[in-house]
Amino acid sequence: QPHALRAKSICTFDETDFAGNVGDWPYSAADLNRLDNSVDTNFYDAPRFVTHIDDGAIETLTKYYASEFTAKDDGLDVLDLCSSWISHLPKDIAYGRVAGVGMNKEELDANEQLTENHVQDLNQDPVMSQFEDESFDVICNVVSVDYLTKPLEVFQEMHRILRPGGMALMSFSNRCFPTKAIAMWLQADDIGRLTIVASYFNYSAKWLSIEALDLKDEVLETPKRPSPGELLRNPSLGLAWMNSAAAIAKANQGDPMFVVKAIK
Repeated sequence: QPHALRAKSICTFDETDFAGNVGDWPYSAADLNRLDNSVDTNFYDAPRFVTHIDDGAIETLTKYYASEFTAKDDGLDVLDLCSSWISHLPKDIAYGRVAGVGMNKEELDANEQLTENHVQDLNQDPVMSQFEDESFDVICNVVSVDYLTKPLEVFQEMHRILRPGGMALMSFSNRCFPTKAIAMWLQADDIGRLTIVASYFNYSAKWLSIEALDLKDEVLETPKRPSPGELLRNPSLGLAWMNSAAAIAKANQGDPMFVVKAIK
């Protein structure tokens, strides 16, 4: 099982970091516009059994979940928003209810970690009336917050559905379907995107805390290259060094992974 990851805190947010308070909404239709505004059910009609971040980012996210999830006697209740065929949840945690809300029935049915799934286009219907108030401990959303065109309503629903003390974890990288991502997301850098997500929390409800995190592991050092003398004595050292250096370079160049974490 993956070991826990100590995420790097970038910053915390409070109401003084934003221009408005709960109930305000500074974003215009142009900010939330997309290059392709057609109904998303058409875009997601065909199942995509692929991952949208690289293996290193997936492993890092799962390690982070392991560091955040706290075991409960009756199991941890998790809601995976914008879910698909894989949820990246650590397998050594006892879960109770694991619900998935997504766009494609075939993908959701293939997700072995879900105990239930619901096909729902949150951009058409952001109200999740199938879930009662205060019914989940954790809400996850992986590389999909940039596609939400009604984020205020979705984040209000997340607050309603979470139990007191529960957490919402919105994770993203630097990849997306550009035709479906909202305009202001495409125009922002990583810090801007973290601030956008934090602002969604700020304007949606009163949260105990909002924090931006960088999940990228520390940069690994390339091992020292063997000396000519060492290579003459043991030629296999050259191949071993090249393999190690290539693996480390690949790890260091992998997809970034960020999370905005809010506690109710």
